[in-house]
Amino acid sequence: MDNAIQSETGFVEVDGAPIFYEVAGEGPALVLIHEGIADSRMYDGQFMSLAQRYRVVRYDLHGFGRSGTPKQAYTHHGALRTLLQHLSIDRTAILGMSLGGMIAIDFALTYPEMVGTLLLLASGVGGYLPGEATAALAAPMADAFKAGDFLRAIELSVRFWVDGPNRGPEEVDSAIRERVRSMYTDVLRRSRDGGRQADSLQPPACTRLGEIRVPTLIVVGAGDVPDILDQADLLDREIAGARKIVLPRVAHVLNMERPAEINAMILDFLEQPYSAE
Repeated sequence: MDNAIQSETGFVEVDGAPIFYEVAGEGPALVLIHEGIADSRMYDGQFMSLAQRYRVVRYDLHGFGRSGTPKQAYTHHGALRTLLQHLSIDRTAILGMSLGGMIAIDFALTYPEMVGTLLLLASGVGGYLPGEATAALAAPMADAFKAGDFLRAIELSVRFWVDGPNRGPEEVDSAIRERVRSMYTDVLRRSRDGGRQADSLQPPACTRLGEIRVPTLIVVGAGDVPDILDQADLLDREIAGARKIVLPRVAHVLNMERPAEINAMILDFLEQPYSAE
């Protein structure tokens, strides 16, 4: 008898555009929100593993992957609420990476009754102002985009996010670099299709982090860019009882580089008792 977990895929219309989702497993709900340089495929190393113990949902944000882009006003956190209602999920743990972490935080602030746990990996924070050090590192990439040299811009983006400022391309698994390159190329292609950008949460999350009162795990790669490291520190300071872990020798796509280690951290944290100190 085949006991392999089967996944279910589907689309739900949200704010006038379809959102693609995939669900697998049984048990408490766990939602995975992808980075802004990727789509839900970046969780290939987590999805089925976590589905052994949880009902796991991964989806493509509006404007990414197989999801559409609304022409009307919308927010990513509002779209997530509609998706969860469609799936009859009243409360969930949320794992968000980078942009996905920013959305997870906005969702927790807007719909606190629907969030049981936050897992924030290489996370952004809404309203955070970029620093000079990261801007300097990103300048060649920005110049390539302005010049219309998209091949160079994509390569510099892979170096910036995947390799990080402290490693050369030869120090990173080439298959991971190519997977991110492929997903980010799709992201850029989709960005030319038109449609609206998501509206931001107001007031921004950076001024409201103290409102979060759920178990929160913060994981960041030691080799990530300065702004991401600073935002991890901000989250750790402002969220009561948060736990922060810094992984050595890894940058922004730490789940793709260390899938087994990240999965173990997630499962361990989800099963720990919580106390807001």
